[in-house]
Amino acid sequence: MQIVRYPDRKNWKETLKRPAFDTSSLNQTVSDILNKIRERGDEAVIEFSQKFDKVVLDNLQVSDAEICEAENLVPDELKEAIRTAKNNIETFHNSQKVELKKIETTKGVVCWQKSVGIEKVGLYIPGGTAPLFSTVLMLAVPAKIAGCREIVLCTPPNKEGKVNPAILYAAKVAGVDRIYKIGGIQAIGAMAYGTETVTKVYKIFGPGNQYVTAAKQLVSLRDVAIDMPAGPSEVQVIADETANPSFIAADLLSQAEHGADSQVILTTTSEDIINEVVKEIEKQLPLLPRNEMAKKALDNSKLILLKDEQEIIDMTNEYAPEHLIIETADYMNIAEKIVNAGSVFLGHYTPESAGDYASGTNHTLPTNGYAKAYSGVNLDSFIRKITFQEISKEGIHNLGVTIEIMAETEQLNAHKNAVTLRLKD
Repeated sequence: MQIVRYPDRKNWKETLKRPAFDTSSLNQTVSDILNKIRERGDEAVIEFSQKFDKVVLDNLQVSDAEICEAENLVPDELKEAIRTAKNNIETFHNSQKVELKKIETTKGVVCWQKSVGIEKVGLYIPGGTAPLFSTVLMLAVPAKIAGCREIVLCTPPNKEGKVNPAILYAAKVAGVDRIYKIGGIQAIGAMAYGTETVTKVYKIFGPGNQYVTAAKQLVSLRDVAIDMPAGPSEVQVIADETANPSFIAADLLSQAEHGADSQVILTTTSEDIINEVVKEIEKQLPLLPRNEMAKKALDNSKLILLKDEQEIIDMTNEYAPEHLIIETADYMNIAEKIVNAGSVFLGHYTPESAGDYASGTNHTLPTNGYAKAYSGVNLDSFIRKITFQEISKEGIHNLGVTIEIMAETEQLNAHKNAVTLRLKD
């Protein structure tokens, strides 16, 4: 990791530069595959599954028998952990329901909203180096609470055509309706366009590699909505002299092990903390099974020494981290001044891992600085809000002239006439 001491503000942009994640060079390849899936459906999906995942599939959909078989393969302690996490995620997302009231904006003019679940949603769950069964819970649980009528899930199988048992069990617990053994670009294409077997959905959720990311971006141009722009995972830690260096090192490494293109950052006013964290990383890193991947991520990462707390706050809001851990004595005071972050973890005993799995908050979050404009996945991500209005004779009398003046000024006389006729009536 690079140590950066007291960077000048004018150089912060370069200091905080993320690993390059340009998918433009992939777009032609991805586009060609998507077009073939749109044209040929299941046949193309099966062909690309054989090419990329090295698996020959007779049936794209996971059967009830396979789900039952998988349930028997999941250890009881993992089942209990999945159920506990599911309950916490459900509790937190249930709390996001909002009562929408009818409002009389002018006498006789009543307006209101109704929340409606997106009818058909597609969940993409990676199954490669790390089968993310936790993401099944993060996406399917709020979808169920929102009232989505159809929840479908795509995840890549292994070379024997089997899906990871924990993914299947989590899908069953969370209420997924249909599961397909499809990964990569072909999964995104199948959900975006629909095939003979796969349901066409209205919005696609979930993380993935650069090919999945490029596919999601391309289909979102005209065919289907997506959750958010996505990039490599990242974490920033704010720490002071009260922080435990071993905790900080563990938090940084827990994010670094996601992938070689991940980024982790420490911001502090303490040179001693930086030195101790470096020692702890050197101690903990060799013990990790994914240490080679974490090492590559650390090449993209920085330990940044700043002058004071205000500089830390300003740099954090400029960086807009996906995950932010504040391990300081006055963490609540700092947290109040943070305006750009995906999810924030407060105090010495709140690891980012808690949000990844079981505290209840969602781990599908904006990366690459998008936290300046995007929220992480939440209940509203699965909901559309439809507005209604009801105007009485008294209401059109009270508001009509205002509408007429505005419509006429915009030279939209048919708009004006729709009001004028009612006023005359």
